[in-house]
Amino acid sequence: MGIKNIIFDFGGVLLNIDYMLTEKAFINLGVSNFATLYNQHKASDLFEQLETGKISPDDFYNHFRAISKTNVTNEQIKDAWNAMLLDLPIERIEWLQKIKNKYNIFLYSNTNQIHYDCFINTLNKNLPNNFFETLFIKTYYSHSCGFRKPYPESYLKIIEEQQLNKAETLFIDDTLINIEGAKIAGLQTIHLQTPTTVLNLGL
Repeated sequence: MGIKNIIFDFGGVLLNIDYMLTEKAFINLGVSNFATLYNQHKASDLFEQLETGKISPDDFYNHFRAISKTNVTNEQIKDAWNAMLLDLPIERIEWLQKIKNKYNIFLYSNTNQIHYDCFINTLNKNLPNNFFETLFIKTYYSHSCGFRKPYPESYLKIIEEQQLNKAETLFIDDTLINIEGAKIAGLQTIHLQTPTTVLNLGL
C-alpha cells in the first residue's frame, strides 16, 4: 500500500545531534555515570519523567544533583544537557517544504522543556518565528503530549487522533528501539542510519 502520511523523528533525522558531546560535557563536570542514566537507546526513570512532562526542569536539576552526587549548578546541567543539540541544515527545511505537498507530515520527538527551549530559540534565530512548526500538520513533543517512544500505544495515539491509516503511514527514526515500537503498532518504518539522510530516501 502506498505511503500517504509520514511521521518524522526530530533529533538524528532532521536536527543533527551528537549524544557524545553531552556525555563528555557531564564527564567534565564530574558526572562519570551519565551514560548509564541516558543514552540514545535508553532513558532512566528521571529522564523519562522529564521527557513526558511529569517533572519540571528545576525538579530535574535537583534530582540530577542527587543521583549524580555532584554540586553542579542548574546552568551547568542545562548547558551540558543541551550540548548534544547541533544544527538543522537549511536543505532539510527546503526538502520538508516540498514533500509536505506530497504527504501529510507530522513530527514526533522524545524531548523535554530544556531541549525544546534551546532548539526553538535556535530555529527562531535562523527562520521566521514558528516557521518550523508550520511545516507539519502537527508536532508531537513528548514533554507536551505526555507520551514518548518507543511504546507502541504512543504511535497509536497519533494514528487515532489524526485518523490515519496505519498501513499508509511511514515512521522515520534513527533509533532502532523506536522503529521496533512503531512496527509493533503497525506502521511502515525506515531506520535512518548515517551517512544516509532524509534527502537520500527518494520520498
